Amino acid sequence: MTETAVLLALVVVTALAFDFTNGFHDTANAMATSVATGALRPKVAVALSGTLNLIGAFLSIEVALTVTNAVVKIQNPDGAPKPELIGDGGFALLLIVLAGLVGGIVWNLFTWLLGLPSSSSHALFGGLIGATIAGLGWAGVNWSGNGSKLDGVIGKVLLPAVMSPVIAGVVAAVGTWLIYKVTTGVAARFTDSGFRWGQIGSASLVSLAHGTNDAQKTMGVITLALIAAGEWTDTDDIPFWVKLVCALAISFGTYLGGWRIMRTLGKGLVEIAPPQGFAAESASAAVILSSSHLGFALSTTQVATGSILGSGVGRRGAAVRWAVAGRMVVAWLVTIPAAAGVGAGMWWIGDLVGGLPGAVLIFALLVAAAAAMYLRSRRTPVNHTNVNDEWQDASTRGRTPVGAGD
Repeated sequence: MTETAVLLALVVVTALAFDFTNGFHDTANAMATSVATGALRPKVAVALSGTLNLIGAFLSIEVALTVTNAVVKIQNPDGAPKPELIGDGGFALLLIVLAGLVGGIVWNLFTWLLGLPSSSSHALFGGLIGATIAGLGWAGVNWSGNGSKLDGVIGKVLLPAVMSPVIAGVVAAVGTWLIYKVTTGVAARFTDSGFRWGQIGSASLVSLAHGTNDAQKTMGVITLALIAAGEWTDTDDIPFWVKLVCALAISFGTYLGGWRIMRTLGKGLVEIAPPQGFAAESASAAVILSSSHLGFALSTTQVATGSILGSGVGRRGAAVRWAVAGRMVVAWLVTIPAAAGVGAGMWWIGDLVGGLPGAVLIFALLVAAAAAMYLRSRRTPVNHTNVNDEWQDASTRGRTPVGAGD
């Protein structure tokens, strides 16, 4: 077995590890409001979400193709693949992909430890961008695709990052206002009961949408690695086995729950009533599904957070914890550069050591970092038994809120 083949295997394993972290990091996007309002029991919610993520992963490949083609310039202007990155020269690109994946995973685990719903997608893109700049220079990043600002990193990643949470927030705010306007005079026990049933449907749709968007990002990364190794040549399709393993990985990760982030989204931003939860989930599903159809690799976390904030704004008298929201926005702003820094650092370490030993060292550092953060999380465990406990800010009890930091 050649060094390139061994490195390809390492990249595939690491990519599936990222897909797994993406699953438990983002479970809250679909199910936090349903769990918070009591529409679904925690364990039922994550089982339902995991199943629908599995199904959703097979519904489209547009986002996967975006990841394959929109980050690293693997083709010359005439459309021919760059020989220094493909086939015999594929080791260099595989090392970039491995380093980028490590950057994404480390940031995912770090923000999960803090209970911050940052973007798994932007962590992945940040890691890949940082490793690409380190390995190939700024010109190696596919900033604008074929010359159009709506292609490449700018159009497919950065613009959706700015626009999607705002659009989702506005839609959720208007939807929440309309719901309360229409149901004025109806007894709260009837509206809450009805909207809890509605939440089951809307949360399920968000889970399905999450599968169509986020699972595909790992599909695109693995396909890029296969192209680098010369094992795949079609930049307009994804191998079926890649779709299958990625769907299973994100589904299993989703089933584990990601309770720390679910607590922050469900209890830390707004005290959510069932009508608000229904409006927020419906807005999230609409934005994510529309973007997946267009191939925009947006952040489902930012969409869900924007929707929840919008549901608070749209309900008269609702208390929105803007301090918590502010911490989330800071995490959003630093995700891409932070993950890029880790990705670039990992590439430099791998390149300094050289060859397969350098790649193995990168992988070993990832395992060590993941183990350290997991052990740290055990000091303040959050699970299905306490995910719905009353939220208390640090200022009210003298210590950090459960699930919001250590």
